Amino acid sequence: MQARPIDEDAIQRAVEALRRGGLVAMPTETVYGLAADARSDAAVRAVFAAKGRPPDHPVIVHVPGVEAFVDWAVDVPPSAQALAAAFWPGPLTLVLKRRPEVSNLVTGGQDTVGLRCPAHPWARALLQRFGAVVAPSANRFGRISPTTAQHVMDDLGQKPAGAVDVVLDGGPCPVGIESTILDLSGPSPRLLRPGAVSREQIEAVLGVHVAAADAASPRAPGRLEKHYAPRTPLELVPAGELAARVSALQSTPVAVLAPAWAARSAPNLRLHLIAPEDPAEYARVLYQHLRRLDASGAQRLLVAAPPTGPEWEAVADRLQRASAGSAA
Repeated sequence: MQARPIDEDAIQRAVEALRRGGLVAMPTETVYGLAADARSDAAVRAVFAAKGRPPDHPVIVHVPGVEAFVDWAVDVPPSAQALAAAFWPGPLTLVLKRRPEVSNLVTGGQDTVGLRCPAHPWARALLQRFGAVVAPSANRFGRISPTTAQHVMDDLGQKPAGAVDVVLDGGPCPVGIESTILDLSGPSPRLLRPGAVSREQIEAVLGVHVAAADAASPRAPGRLEKHYAPRTPLELVPAGELAARVSALQSTPVAVLAPAWAARSAPNLRLHLIAPEDPAEYARVLYQHLRRLDASGAQRLLVAAPPTGPEWEAVADRLQRASAGSAA
């Protein structure tokens, strides 16, 4: 999937908005980010206010390239250089020891900072002209992430009535889920959030095992038990049990995301979206599909649990968090 041609005038308007301390919806290859000047506390506060984001929740700093390590981090290990060479620009966030002057608003008061160099050409054009921005997903905190400019407009809106100064429409995001987050601030690498860059790919570069996050790991975006959630309760169901579950909810309007074979027609089935068989394609359309399910008028969303295996780890993570707390 190719991005739309860059609109240079729109990029310039976005740069000017950022210089004024404003907010810009920026397309990346993962999801649309709500960008603000990473060195302005007032601008970062505006991001948190627009999203309704908890103040202790760190945000990722999006940078033009590896040269930004020196501006934001200290004691950068060789592993960070190796991973940046392999995967930047791209959907990998590296958590490193922060420089003392990095704002607590950015780091959530921690001694670490997350850095990412996005690959989307619109994001790269913006960062090269302006410099580093924070850019959490451009939606209300905890809800389904946006993968199109229209999603941003639906969630946050554009000024004067909405929250965002400039919405850059670079087309649909080609990856569709948030970046992999890897902690390199400790003695060994730890995976804080799975994404398109897999654990196996990282291990192949580093030559060491990548462990899961533990209690001592830094807080990071997307690690709350409930996240990426639609407003309608969402339930994960084994694919082979889905038709029976639809039948059991006969008095409840339902919408389904599942393989074609997993659900049959039923009076209470409002919408059945076909789950892709390829994990990368599933990730690309996941949030788009969840939004369609949520808008269907159903009272319960049923999603067939994805296959097991490392290639499905990121999709499974997002669905598990989206369904957390939804009583059966």
